[in-house]
Amino acid sequence: MSISTAKRAINATDFQNIKVLSEPQFISEDKYSYVITSVNDDKEYESQVYVHNLAKDSHKQWTSGSHRNHTFCVSPNKEQAFFLSNRSGASQIWLTDVDGGEAKQVTTLPNGVFSPIWSGDGKSILFCAYLEKDDDISALKELSKEEKQAKQKEAQTKPLVVDRLKYKSDARGFHDNSKVQIIQYDVAADAFHQLTDQEADHHLTDLAPDSKHLIFAANLEEDADASLVSDLYLLELSSKEITKLTDSKGSYYGAAFSRDSKKIVALGHEFEYAGATLTKLFLYDIDSNERKLLSRDWGIQPGDTMVGDMRLGNSETGPVWSRDNKSIYFVGSDKGAVSLYETDLEGNLKTRYSDHNHLFGFAYNVDTESFILGISHPTDPCNFYKLTVENTLEQLTDVNKAFAGEVALSEPEEINFTSSDGLDIQGWLLRPYGFQKGKKYPFVLEVHGGPHAMYGQTFFHELQLLAAKGYVVLYTNPRGSHGYGQDFVNNVRENYGKGDYRDLMEAVDYCLEQYSFIDKKRLGVTGGSYGGFMTNWIVGHTSRFKAAVTQRSISNWLSFYGVSDIGFFFTKWEHGVNLLEDPTELWDISPLKYAENVETPLLILHGEQDYRCPIEQGEQLFITLKHLNKEVEFVRFPNANHELSRSGNPTLRVARLENICWWFEKYL
Repeated sequence: MSISTAKRAINATDFQNIKVLSEPQFISEDKYSYVITSVNDDKEYESQVYVHNLAKDSHKQWTSGSHRNHTFCVSPNKEQAFFLSNRSGASQIWLTDVDGGEAKQVTTLPNGVFSPIWSGDGKSILFCAYLEKDDDISALKELSKEEKQAKQKEAQTKPLVVDRLKYKSDARGFHDNSKVQIIQYDVAADAFHQLTDQEADHHLTDLAPDSKHLIFAANLEEDADASLVSDLYLLELSSKEITKLTDSKGSYYGAAFSRDSKKIVALGHEFEYAGATLTKLFLYDIDSNERKLLSRDWGIQPGDTMVGDMRLGNSETGPVWSRDNKSIYFVGSDKGAVSLYETDLEGNLKTRYSDHNHLFGFAYNVDTESFILGISHPTDPCNFYKLTVENTLEQLTDVNKAFAGEVALSEPEEINFTSSDGLDIQGWLLRPYGFQKGKKYPFVLEVHGGPHAMYGQTFFHELQLLAAKGYVVLYTNPRGSHGYGQDFVNNVRENYGKGDYRDLMEAVDYCLEQYSFIDKKRLGVTGGSYGGFMTNWIVGHTSRFKAAVTQRSISNWLSFYGVSDIGFFFTKWEHGVNLLEDPTELWDISPLKYAENVETPLLILHGEQDYRCPIEQGEQLFITLKHLNKEVEFVRFPNANHELSRSGNPTLRVARLENICWWFEKYL
């Protein structure tokens, strides 16, 4: 078997040539809107709203400019539409006539807004925003660029006083005293009304079609700073009366009203297996206040847990109610694929669409009961398809036709084997660009993060790049991964560096036995986050790999407990103990302990602003290995957080990929 070189090999900058689709949203029976995100000539992300007329098969660009324009939604009366745009600086609501014309800026809040929803009568828009305790929303104004710079400069001269556990996060950096509040905008009166005001984050999830109630998720407990609870609350708009729906035992989100406003469906769980707990689907009856578990016997993971590096922009993944209120649609992760599922109100589950690929979002048309599906495949970054009520599938877009026509991509080969202790392990192998039968090739093992996530059938630029550089690439789902049931995902807890390590090494052994074209003397390994931990662990426990790249990694569980934004609970969740309970056990599973054993040349990549796996984890490992005269280098990425590989600065993303390729080229 040989792979043609008629097309060129993919390169490190090619993700900048890919258009990323998101947010399909039906406007009418024969029109839907969507968003394209791309990297512009200034090497910055740009998002534009488009409308596809299905009857005419015409695509119209709705927004313009070098901005992030998204979250387009037409009012119930079809006369107006809002969208979010950062054209003024922060992400604000802009209002426009459906027939076109100049857009009007609605909000001017300093920190921007998010999660906007039309009321059922189209007279108001509800949204979320970060507010300080005594903020007057009618008087708040967005800061100019100069004012923001002055504020940042002033902040650099003042000490940061910290008095709580949750004082930072990878997404927001250091927190201020603002909280997420829900605000209502009266379109006709051009007036704002704040609906919540407690010192807590209130996340709006849905508004009832009859506009009488909204539902939000919040932690209103007295010990909220030390608690991971997220309860659901019902707020009656006329009286502002709040009713608690859940019992402070779990975390709930994604709640959605039925179309008759009588029931609510929601996702969540009660931490039965800590962070490894499969998400469940619950049904609430508003009048009787009864709760029913729909997902008792499913085994799949509701939601999208696919790992990738090309998903820019959010899309609807459910739950979404059917027209007759008898069914609920949502995406679920199972065995390396993300598919569309349907359940009735008794929990009888059926697959609505599945085809060994990544369904990253969908839109449901109430009138025709058809769907727009956003689908990614290893050799197709993304496209939209129409799924009819008869289950026929029609491709609607071909946004990366030019890219696909120019660049050679490797089709993955699925592998399956049974681990030494009886677990079924799934993975995929990419052959290198220009593959020739009879030739030996170097090999790279990729380990995903999480660990409760899933590799699978989606486009992954980094994996394709390594194959293009001449490597056989293996990516697999060891125990702890989603997609294989509750026992499998829980099997890594209190088992780090043991069963998961064996799964990965046995996956490598399996490939060496099955594929004679792999050069067993030229093996490499890389991974990020948990995959970075596992890369560190691997090089401290075997010398079979000749090169390794560890990304945004964990090297020391003792310090991780206190420096990570999740360390104080994640450590206990995953290892059964925290720092004070058993520091010896945490040290025993810390890769840093085994630094003297490392014989593999190691490249350490880390973002300076990573608060999930802080850069001190990379620093400790580098200094220790360097002090031991090991072959090691350290690359620090300025102003980059844990999301560098997925949504970080495009120039830094290229530099990161080039460093990975350079290291493997040097040693493999």
